[in-house]
Amino acid sequence: MNLKQFLFYLLLLFTLASCKKEESKPEPQTLWLAVPANFPPVNNVASNPLTKEGVELGRRLFYDKRLSGNNRISCASCHQQQLAFTDGVALNSIGASGKLLHRNAPALINLAWVNNGLFWDGGSTNLESLAFAPLTHPDEMHQELFQLIDELKAIPDYVQRFRFVFNDTEIKTGYIAKALAQFQRTLISSDSKYDRYRRSEQQVQLSPIEQQGLKLVQSKCGGCHSGELFTDNLFHNNGLDTDFSNASNDGLFQGRFRVTQNSADLGKYRTPTLRNILFTAPYMHDGRFATLEDVLQHYASGVRYSATVDPLVLQQGGMPGISINEEEKRSIITFLRTLSDSSFIRNRQFSNPF
Repeated sequence: MNLKQFLFYLLLLFTLASCKKEESKPEPQTLWLAVPANFPPVNNVASNPLTKEGVELGRRLFYDKRLSGNNRISCASCHQQQLAFTDGVALNSIGASGKLLHRNAPALINLAWVNNGLFWDGGSTNLESLAFAPLTHPDEMHQELFQLIDELKAIPDYVQRFRFVFNDTEIKTGYIAKALAQFQRTLISSDSKYDRYRRSEQQVQLSPIEQQGLKLVQSKCGGCHSGELFTDNLFHNNGLDTDFSNASNDGLFQGRFRVTQNSADLGKYRTPTLRNILFTAPYMHDGRFATLEDVLQHYASGVRYSATVDPLVLQQGGMPGISINEEEKRSIITFLRTLSDSSFIRNRQFSNPF
């Protein structure tokens, strides 16, 4: 073999070795949501595909107090797993300023199916934009985003994880939001007694009073709390207030109107899911009702009429309220207990990794 042939073979071997090395370069593992059999299809987000590593990065960020300006508050501070990712109080005051917030912390349940706006008024269009408001709000986490990037860059583990997940040497605010969104999309609750009954698993049956409660929820509550998700993901004025003229606090008391500036949306708030409702008290956008009994009493006799009140909470003839007697209330609450998913609030894949 002459020198020319030797160099040729040497170059060939080097090329093959390089190709093999390139082929074996590890990449994030694609993750597909396991859609429960009784759930509707879910739309995958092409701009932020789920990966095993991306979800894990989001979980770490969700529980990391570095995301707050004072390094004392994490997303999980107000969204606690044991409470179905709520905080158990009407209005929280643990934010950076110590001031009382004006809205109740919403549950983070089955968000992969939410495609019509998040927050109580739909002010965030998707999970990718959801994080920025609580991260930067002076009464919540009060974080300066460029400072957050610097803090994360100082941690080699985060640098490595961001580089691997997003194939970029830089940590960017958009990547932080995307990782958090990936984790939150995996927060699927689908293993309640009701779910096992619907899927005919383990020979689970609903008792007569639970079946009666299910029928009542479908007939009296199903206009808003519809389908297997027990929410229509829309916005309704359910007769809590009559005066929405106070535009202070950035219009937080005006409901969906704050976002759309459409007068027809005054007092309208997003329908929360009924799933895990026993874990998520108190109730309504401002946590004004401490118990489910209080909620049902509101619908039976406390609905207040206004120009935008939803017809679903009016009786025939236009009288406010939904006809519910005491026995029906007991049946409804008994059924709602079957929507509790203890595996969801104990799932270690959703828990604090630290």
